[in-house]
Amino acid sequence: MRGVAGHAYGIAIAAATLWLAGAPARAQSADQLYEKAKEEKSLVLYGGGPAEPYERMAKEFSERYPGITIAVTGGFSNVLDRKIDEQIAARSLQVDMAFFQTVQDFVAWKRAGVLAPFKPEGYDKIDPRFRDEDGAFTPTSVVLLTYAYNTKLVAPGDAPRSALDFLKTPFAGKLVTAYPADDDATLYVFATIVDKYGWSYIDKYMAQKPNFIQGHLAVLRSVADGGNTVTFDSTSSTTGALKKAGQPIDFAFPESDAMPTFFVTAGIFKDAPHPNAARLFLNWYMAKEQQSRLGTFSARSDVDPPAGLKPLSAYNIAAGYRRFVSDEERLAELRRKMEAYTGPVVNKGGVR
Repeated sequence: MRGVAGHAYGIAIAAATLWLAGAPARAQSADQLYEKAKEEKSLVLYGGGPAEPYERMAKEFSERYPGITIAVTGGFSNVLDRKIDEQIAARSLQVDMAFFQTVQDFVAWKRAGVLAPFKPEGYDKIDPRFRDEDGAFTPTSVVLLTYAYNTKLVAPGDAPRSALDFLKTPFAGKLVTAYPADDDATLYVFATIVDKYGWSYIDKYMAQKPNFIQGHLAVLRSVADGGNTVTFDSTSSTTGALKKAGQPIDFAFPESDAMPTFFVTAGIFKDAPHPNAARLFLNWYMAKEQQSRLGTFSARSDVDPPAGLKPLSAYNIAAGYRRFVSDEERLAELRRKMEAYTGPVVNKGGVR
């Protein structure tokens, strides 16, 4: 999920380093946006992760607002962001909006002046720890990075309750995370552990012969199918979905360690071919009614948490993800150090 270090896009325009888009567009009524969107007829959306959830969203949106065709492209955020950069540099933008985990992309795109500020209805309800005050981009959902374990292979009483528990002998060879040098959310998890326990912890963790897989979906599927038994790199959204589907996987919450959070971010591009369709989609998606149906932690503070979980305010969380991924110098150093431990990424087929 990581973005490109030194995100300059190759846009050789002096104004590209300034935030020039001005005040965010006033949230028009859905009916007003729909009338304009129908004239555009289409929406092109890039989404980080598997395409299926976005395709499901697109189907629901099209049922609510017929006459607008949505083209969805899913994949790794740190691949799709480069495609967008290339389109911007060529002044041939094909995408209208993006939903990525790499918030640093949106920070950099805001700085470059290539985003169209837009505050959907209810923007003031978005948790101020995550939102952009200018409305240049919108946090859509918050992901809690907690522990998870296979309920058939690990008894609840033996499930890890601190980072130190992953160093226990029974878990040797059965630990799994995404590649920290490739995935910034995972890197954030490792960084919070190192901040508390030091780099000696990583030496001990690597002595446990952990496994590394590209992408959180594959990580958690490997726990659910028993190929691995535990992880401290569980995304609350995917773990919850697998558990709901009857897979033998469950959460384990640390008793003293802070749980990192990251958030999925949406942004609309200033030169989007179908800007009104993009605004209508984001307005629809961020409405309380729609957010309440997603089954994930909403970025809106007035939406209940996923079933069986507490509100984010009830957990000890680390909420500095945007600051963490925006420090490119530290990020590059951490990636180098972690890749020296894990070796290069082995990609077994992308996101599905």
